[in-house]
Amino acid sequence: MNEPAPATPAPLRLRLAAAAYDLLPLIGLWFVAAVLALAVTGGKLDTHTPAGKLLVRGFVLALSAAYFVVSWSRGGQTLGMRAWRLRLVDTDGQRVRGSRSGLRFIVALVSLAAFGAGFWWALVDAQGRTWHDLAARTRVLRLQET
Repeated sequence: MNEPAPATPAPLRLRLAAAAYDLLPLIGLWFVAAVLALAVTGGKLDTHTPAGKLLVRGFVLALSAAYFVVSWSRGGQTLGMRAWRLRLVDTDGQRVRGSRSGLRFIVALVSLAAFGAGFWWALVDAQGRTWHDLAARTRVLRLQET
């Protein structure tokens, strides 16, 4: 295998740009989630009921988690991260395994629920890490052009 290109910690602005880019495939997956919910209910999905809302949100959450966990575990990059030449690695610079990716996803949700505080933490952390990086012992690197 080729030697990886030198890398530096990714600045928050590039991480947010990658996240914005990742909204494109996520929107497609959210449509799939709605179709799955319709299929499960035999076309009688009522999103005005708590059960209907919960079903759709469950599928949305599951497909979103799958997108990130599989992307981070297999190649260390989502589509948005590829576009901005970012890669997720563990603190030793190795590939991140599924359980850590799952933990990272869950803590990222908490970060978002806290009005993005977990993301903004990267601005005060000396190594530019977010809450989810700290919890999962990961870091996001910017790959240099070769």
